[in-house]
Amino acid sequence: MESIQATRIRKGMLIKMNATLYRVLEFNHVTPGKGRAFVQTRMRNVVAGTLTDHRFASGDSVERAMLDTRKMQYLYADGDGYHFMDTETYEQVHLTGETLGDAVNYLLPDATITVELFEDSPVGIELPLAVDLAVEETAPAIKGATASAQLKPARLETGLVVQVPPFVSNGDKVRVNTDTGEYLSRA
Repeated sequence: MESIQATRIRKGMLIKMNATLYRVLEFNHVTPGKGRAFVQTRMRNVVAGTLTDHRFASGDSVERAMLDTRKMQYLYADGDGYHFMDTETYEQVHLTGETLGDAVNYLLPDATITVELFEDSPVGIELPLAVDLAVEETAPAIKGATASAQLKPARLETGLVVQVPPFVSNGDKVRVNTDTGEYLSRA
């Protein structure tokens, strides 16, 4: 375990609190005009799956869980989860959609993903900073529209809907930021 200051907590981080493992879903560093700064978090208990809101003083120390990582290939999704295969041992593991959260919007079959393990149990995945996804459905391009014009929604191959510039059309590949879910560029 590594001790970090509460102000260094980030979304997706695993922390250990009261001998329980939590994944940070949201965090907000608040500095009010009066009083001391604090970090407000929303976390999910990795084992029980329950949500918890917790407020840390900015000077508090938090135990960050040290994880092992393994490169695995994403195979498929079924009714009860998402299946991955270790590329070295061919051992398969599965994670639930609840455990993966928004990360499911960026998973493509056969993609190589880093799976996080805590005490040899899979607890999450580490996504690349950006992924390239094909546009399945979007409104047709508007004649005379410029890049500075308004954005339009586009449904991507994983079901994710992002706002894209008007020149993007069906079948195009776009690069999406996995942290914010925003369109970055054409791929």
